Amino acid sequence: MRNGDAAGPGPGPDGATPATAGAVAQVFVADLDAISVERDDEHHLAHVLRLRPGEAVVACDGAGRWRVCRFTGSEARRTPRAPILEPDGPVVTSRRSAPEVTVAFVPVKGGRPEWVVQKLTEAGVDRVVVLDSLRAVVRWEGERRARAVERLRRVTREAAAQSRRAWLPEVVGTADLDDLRSRLAPVPLALAQLGGDAPALASPAVAVGPEGGWEASELAGRPLVGRFSSPTGRS
Repeated sequence: MRNGDAAGPGPGPDGATPATAGAVAQVFVADLDAISVERDDEHHLAHVLRLRPGEAVVACDGAGRWRVCRFTGSEARRTPRAPILEPDGPVVTSRRSAPEVTVAFVPVKGGRPEWVVQKLTEAGVDRVVVLDSLRAVVRWEGERRARAVERLRRVTREAAAQSRRAWLPEVVGTADLDDLRSRLAPVPLALAQLGGDAPALASPAVAVGPEGGWEASELAGRPLVGRFSSPTGRS
């Protein structure tokens, strides 16, 4: 079974992760030595969560490094040089769990892509790929694709902070199966299909097809996963 982010080299107690820090919130920042919180995150901490001065917040760079900080209070926003978070602990490094898990999916109509990305992030997936397919109903192209992918990255960031992840999952824009297979090589890409083998970490990259299913040409020669065990042990 794959574990979550584990503590790696760096100061701090063994086994420490953002989830064990006892903080009331987490934000992602660009620099852990000179912490600058984005305006939306400031608003969330000060006016949505209504944190009190001194409460603990984890600042994380999204690449495994994080530290505990203290909220200084919403008054800090009125002073340009006063940070809203002040470091209150060493920088800790959490190593990424192995193997890295990739899930690709063909988008559908409405807000379901955002829901999919949110849940994959909460589940600990390392890479999410928006996939094109021969039977895809929804096709993101040009500026629409750029906007949609940027929206999914925001969803990923929010979900990763909410679930206290030290590593921010990568969100890859639209790719077809051949392109995705090349990007992942030498890791094999399996396709989700009823009747396939049971999922296993030996095949940590899986693509989920469109509502109408994969074309025969897309299935040819590719490993399939899709057989899950029920509580009774039957497939």
